[in-house]
Amino acid sequence: MIETLTVIFQDYTFQIVALGSAMLGVISGVLGSFAVLRKQSLLGDCVSHSALPGVVLAFLSTGEKNSVILLLGALASGFLAAGFVTLIGRNSKVKSDAAQGIILSVFFGLGMALLTFSQNLPNANQAGLKRFIYGQASTMRRGDVFLMLIVGAVLIGTVVLLWKEFLLFTFDSAYGETLGFRSARINAILTFLIVCAILIGLQTVGVVLMSAMLITPAVAARQWTDRLSWMVVLAALFGAVAGVGGTLVSSLVPEMPTGPVIVVCISAIAIFSVFFAPRRGILARLIERARFRKLLKAEIGGES
Repeated sequence: MIETLTVIFQDYTFQIVALGSAMLGVISGVLGSFAVLRKQSLLGDCVSHSALPGVVLAFLSTGEKNSVILLLGALASGFLAAGFVTLIGRNSKVKSDAAQGIILSVFFGLGMALLTFSQNLPNANQAGLKRFIYGQASTMRRGDVFLMLIVGAVLIGTVVLLWKEFLLFTFDSAYGETLGFRSARINAILTFLIVCAILIGLQTVGVVLMSAMLITPAVAARQWTDRLSWMVVLAALFGAVAGVGGTLVSSLVPEMPTGPVIVVCISAIAIFSVFFAPRRGILARLIERARFRKLLKAEIGGES
């Protein structure tokens, strides 16, 4: 077993995929923390599914499967979806979660229709577009990881630079308005960062599973702390561990897809955290309730 692990860790392909997956986990954990605390968990699902028509339209317009071109199409489609969600929320009585669900369904349906159309064209070059639905981390190349590292550094650097503004906007946007901060501008910046984080993960886990990568590390981290700074750090750590762990498992088990295994790993971390976290975990709360009932019975028995 040790020899097998040694061979895997020395494999160049494993190193590339593991590094890219770990970086995706870090980025998703950091930005997903703000999405969870702002109760915008569905936004990740909406944007990731809405990226599909942009990918297909970018291919149909250029006839090429260049990753940069396809991701630019996904970027435009994702921002368009986020803009529609904001527009509906501000100018109608439809609630934000309902608007996100509507946009998600419309864009993903459009994407699937365009994908079917592209596959019926007399051009074999469209093969491979389906990898954006479920992801195909094993196809990552050095250039993809390099791009991910650059974008990730910019996104995380922006979070560090605007930490105070994001902190204020997340917990008390009304108070921030009184101090002169424009919530709409901060919201736009944060949404932009989240959209970028989703897009760079499409090749790894796909549009269907990317929302899980964005939300699940933050949910797991939230169970262990009440401080935003520690939550962000833990979410990034959990995401990185899941990325490397999922890549390792898929390398050990033949024909095991990397993206879904990464999501399973982070889901396992989240489930463990929900049950066994020392303060907010289900087990801790059950123990606390049992202790409270015991004390209450003792007090009632003493009074009688």
